Amino acid sequence: RKEEVNNENRKNWEKMKQRAGAGMEGGGQHPVPAVPAVPAGQPQGDNLQLLLRRSWEAKNCAYCPYSHFPVGAALLTTGGEIFSGCNVENACYSLGMCAERTAIQKAISEGHTSFKAMAITRLFFLLLQFGTDWDVYLTKADGTYIVKRLEELLPLSFGPEDLKKV
Repeated sequence: RKEEVNNENRKNWEKMKQRAGAGMEGGGQHPVPAVPAVPAGQPQGDNLQLLLRRSWEAKNCAYCPYSHFPVGAALLTTGGEIFSGCNVENACYSLGMCAERTAIQKAISEGHTSFKAMAITRLFFLLLQFGTDWDVYLTKADGTYIVKRLEELLPLSFGPEDLKKV
């Protein structure tokens, strides 16, 4: 069954690349703005494919001259908007920004603080600041992905609720 799912995901990924045209593999030059395109709730079908595609489009905008490791993320709000982000490196490493932070900060700057899902290639603890009860889609360039609840990925993490215990 897993192989069937992965094959279907690969087919969908190829369709997405064809629809998106040039830019899926090369270094993109256009920012990916927030788009109200996914209905509230867990993304499925074409909406899920859009969320995954937006994470890869954002990856193409990454600025990573030091690590040479581009990362993209696409964040789905409970209202159905998608905010994407990429990593932005700086010679002063502490000033760099990961893709997840970029997407979350874009969403917050537009007044959104409640999220349903995020499609990313790497996961960091910043996501915990907004709860653990949401889906994370871990994607690969070949179109395969797995879905996990944030609490499954980081079961022994330290988050805002731990600060209340101090």
